[in-house]
Amino acid sequence: MLTDTHCHIHEPSYPHADEALERALSGGVGAMICVGTDNASSGQAIEFAEQHNKVWASVGTHPHDSKDGHETVEQLVSKRSDKLVAVGEIGLDYFYTHSPRDVQILAFEAQLQLAADASLPVIFHVRSAFDDFWPILSNFRNIRGVLHSFTDTKHNMERGLNEGFYIGVNGISTFTREASQQAMFDAIPLERMLLETDAPFLTPAPHRGKVNEPAFVRHVAEYHANRREVELETIARVTSANASHLFSL
Repeated sequence: MLTDTHCHIHEPSYPHADEALERALSGGVGAMICVGTDNASSGQAIEFAEQHNKVWASVGTHPHDSKDGHETVEQLVSKRSDKLVAVGEIGLDYFYTHSPRDVQILAFEAQLQLAADASLPVIFHVRSAFDDFWPILSNFRNIRGVLHSFTDTKHNMERGLNEGFYIGVNGISTFTREASQQAMFDAIPLERMLLETDAPFLTPAPHRGKVNEPAFVRHVAEYHANRREVELETIARVTSANASHLFSL
């Protein structure tokens, strides 16, 4: 069984979500997590998960949307649906400035506290911002989580591992040409790797140019099975066990 730990097929703009869900289930994907990025999509993630088997939800305000607040996210965490398994995706993104840095930091800290109070793991989005991310994180104890769509340095990957985090790997790993990134991906211990699609984004090879979907997580798994010279079943089994452990699926 494969697990897609990060997708956005619950959002209204996603084309034919029910069909994509069926293709995933028939293709061996036994669990999917729909991840919220703002107040509206977080509510939609919960609703979609409650309406479908094998689907769970995470709620959070993405750093891009920090300026718009996270009141609904707070309410959803308080209500604690049986399908709610994480807070996220939350974090810092200094590559773009859709929300000011100080606003991002305040939203990140508030949502980290939400996760800590609710004993929920966190799905982190961090881009060009690790210099601020690590000091902020140090103010919060017992935070569990995953560094989503990780493409940063091996040093930051290893620091994440030292913090007890999992590393989220998606379609980028199948098409990046950066040798340093490939070396970093190869160095992730399998027992700390999570597979994800980020559908509809970051479609893996060989489907570049198409809308991404949870079924394509198989291509990410196959790619790393080939690089590590292990069976696909091993990648699927271990990464799914990792997801079950972190998110209590």
